[in-house]
Amino acid sequence: MIFDFPEIFREQWNLRKPAVTSSNGVVATQHYLASKVGASVLARGGNAIDAAVAGGLALGCVEPWMSGIGGGGFMTLYDAKQDRVSVVEFGMRAPLRADPSDYPLTGNVTGASSFHWPEVLDDRNVHGPFAIATPGYLKGIALALETYGSWDWSDVIEPACQLAEWGLPTHWYTQLQILRGARTMRRYHEVEQVYLRDGLPPETEDDSGATNRILLGNLPNTLRVLQREGPNAFYVGELAEKISDDLAEAGSKIQVEDLEQYEAYITTPLKHNYREHEVFAPSRRSAGPTLVQALMTLEKQMSTNDWKCPNASDYEIYARTLLDSYEYRLKHLGDGTNEETSTGATSHLSVVDRDGNMVSLTQTLMSVFGSFVMLPETGILMNNGMMWFDPRPHTPNSVAPGRRPLSNMCPVIGKIQDGRNFALGACGGRQIFPAVFQILSFLCDFSMDTTDALHQARIDVSGTDLITIMDDMSAEAVSNLRTKFPNTRVRRNSVSPGLFGVPQLVVMESSSSMSGGCFIPSPVSQVIGN
Repeated sequence: MIFDFPEIFREQWNLRKPAVTSSNGVVATQHYLASKVGASVLARGGNAIDAAVAGGLALGCVEPWMSGIGGGGFMTLYDAKQDRVSVVEFGMRAPLRADPSDYPLTGNVTGASSFHWPEVLDDRNVHGPFAIATPGYLKGIALALETYGSWDWSDVIEPACQLAEWGLPTHWYTQLQILRGARTMRRYHEVEQVYLRDGLPPETEDDSGATNRILLGNLPNTLRVLQREGPNAFYVGELAEKISDDLAEAGSKIQVEDLEQYEAYITTPLKHNYREHEVFAPSRRSAGPTLVQALMTLEKQMSTNDWKCPNASDYEIYARTLLDSYEYRLKHLGDGTNEETSTGATSHLSVVDRDGNMVSLTQTLMSVFGSFVMLPETGILMNNGMMWFDPRPHTPNSVAPGRRPLSNMCPVIGKIQDGRNFALGACGGRQIFPAVFQILSFLCDFSMDTTDALHQARIDVSGTDLITIMDDMSAEAVSNLRTKFPNTRVRRNSVSPGLFGVPQLVVMESSSSMSGGCFIPSPVSQVIGN
């Protein structure tokens, strides 16, 4: 007898995470402790911006391989009283002394970055000191807090300080994340000392049966300094000098002038009227313009109807729209990540408060563990934002002094014709835009509620002709996609490998009802209502 074994391993559990509802605010993040921090801020009278800043800082301590003060991001926020949407931009920036010659090409097509552009010698744009871009995270969240928040800086950073001092509990999910970077981590002493024991992730329990905790180097002390002296201490003063000295010792081109001259910006979002709905997204160096382009195409190609969910034809239209959008993005904007390993190291959180203020915040180190350079004096894990640049000269996204690269982040605010508002975003590198695009369509075109929008099957199209299909999609839709497109695969939505993005969504249903949903497969993502 011959058996057909199409897959060696396939997860057998069926997971659901129903939406959480509340009348006083909702926080959706990738980690329950960060959600708890944000919800606690709301419960103590803080607004959505206060909760997002506190929750974002907490994320940098409970999943430090994804984001933190050594990175950057984008925040799209809605001020309910002013009925106004704004964007805070704080992406990483190339060093002022950056030079394309710092990234010599080997002639090979594929390096560790898995980008479609040529490999760089020693993958120095992927990890190590030359991969580090000037961080903007603290400038950005401080600007948001000062402009739109109601709490003092010392109060919003306090939970992160406590979490960093407490240490990182070790469980199987922590071990999984550490293993993703373990091979490269062994090349960098400071980060290896923190996260590995004899070359492997720590055991979950010590000999006495107590939960092992990973101590985050000097990061707790650095956060306390920032609490006392304010977020600008990262960029000017004694702490900034320590950071620049550590960077110089590591071999980075970032100097204290890079820190001093970094600025975050409040900008006007792209506003797009999608059918009878309004969508707001970042306008520069993000996936916002690509999202708007895709929505314009979708409005022309897909007719509205009374169906409760997309049919086979709709998924075909999604696929063609995503293929066309990425073809334009790759050709004209310069972003060239490979779909197989573009999951990135990014965190996203969405918040709505009792007054209807909303925040969609995406923050990142770029790759898992960023550059793998942990600064010894401060314990800061630095980003590898230079990997966003095309190492070839004379392209729209080439390396240049002080330039900000094109990123995949796409935090959005939406106003649905039926009166609901939403804050939506995702992490997952090149998977962010397809996830946001489809969930937005589920909300607007099919009037789905929060639970259904996050549980509805999706596809991923990340820049090549490969179409990845969630395995719970209808047989008719799968068959149609396989017939119309030559390169398809069916996969489970899982924590590893992550193939469909990691979305977080909150919805203002009415003045007295709010809901939130988070990434379903993750064992640590959670929505908490106030």
